[in-house]
Amino acid sequence: MATKHVLSRVDDYFLIDELLSDDERLIRGTVRRFVDREVLPHIGGWWLRGEFPAHLIPPIAEMGLLGANLPTEYGAAGVSNIAYGLILQELERGDSGLRSFASVQGSLVMYPIYAFGTEEQRRRWLPQLAHGAVIGCFGLTEPSAGSDPAAMQTRARRSSDGWELNGTKMWITNGSLAQVAIIWAKDEDGEIRGFIVETDRPGFSAHEIKTKSSMRASDTSELVLEGVRLPEDAALPEAVGLRAALMCLTQARYGIAWGAVGAAAACLEEALSYARQRIAFGRPIAQTQIIQERLVDMLQELVKAQLLAYRLGQLKDGGKARYIHVSLAKRNNVRTALRIAREARSILGAYGITLEYHAMRHANNLESVDTYEGTYDIHTLVVGRDITGLDAF
Repeated sequence: MATKHVLSRVDDYFLIDELLSDDERLIRGTVRRFVDREVLPHIGGWWLRGEFPAHLIPPIAEMGLLGANLPTEYGAAGVSNIAYGLILQELERGDSGLRSFASVQGSLVMYPIYAFGTEEQRRRWLPQLAHGAVIGCFGLTEPSAGSDPAAMQTRARRSSDGWELNGTKMWITNGSLAQVAIIWAKDEDGEIRGFIVETDRPGFSAHEIKTKSSMRASDTSELVLEGVRLPEDAALPEAVGLRAALMCLTQARYGIAWGAVGAAAACLEEALSYARQRIAFGRPIAQTQIIQERLVDMLQELVKAQLLAYRLGQLKDGGKARYIHVSLAKRNNVRTALRIAREARSILGAYGITLEYHAMRHANNLESVDTYEGTYDIHTLVVGRDITGLDAF
């Protein structure tokens, strides 16, 4: 009697689940079920209409997903960095826009307040941000200062009672949703500083960018600051110098390296399911050598990305992760996910361009993820400098 072949799970081909703690598996499963129930049935329509699903913020906050790896004393969940990575992996399995929302809230708003703020600032802002009562954004990138943030034109001038900010920030996730913004500006001595800016202050305006063909289910905005007056205590006292801003980006890039794995796994699973069901010339296309080769190539690259993310999480939990580790992981995993998404779209054929399937949406989103938080080429130069000792910037 023939033995029935038992199919392996392509999302855990190397049994990485065995390396996770019970809590980490529980957290991953909880977020996965939420995405399956609340996101995947509707995300195509939201993406097509250019809508961010703001109604999901309360349940996301209630599950403790915002800034989840920060301490519980500030209202966060206090989970491991591996668990935090798994949260972002599952959110991006739904859509990059959902992961980007949580990543900005936790890594680019909550983290700088935690790392560079006063105890009073932490107590005031972090619980509200963790509970989703306040939404934040991060203003570093400018129209002419993306990969070169040191060239920013936004200025912070001392005033009689604090500071005055003037400038423009571009491509800001959560910009039109936010009640508070972490804004980076150069002071009169040319020093880059970070500020907590409430978005209802006179002179502050946000303008949503509507002409996107990527990240359409994400709020992306331009921020304009025209004579925005701030009190002295709006400054983050330890957020002085470009290094502080880059430390925030390192936190976000860590989550991106995990998030990309979620998008890649979703695309591989979709392509495999389709290939096993799609009949051409009398048999499933998955029974052809060329499709099997493409699926195995996709699986191979996904496994490598998963192992890289997991090891990075171990290093981060052990206090050994360096920014160059994060750069290499972001560089590899996002470009890997983009290639897998493109390959999945090809296997899906004409159906792959429709929003009933997910690969084309993920591919379009990943074009942005490949660019923001440091482009592939910038991370190449970051790691290249580390291994050669020579600066090619």
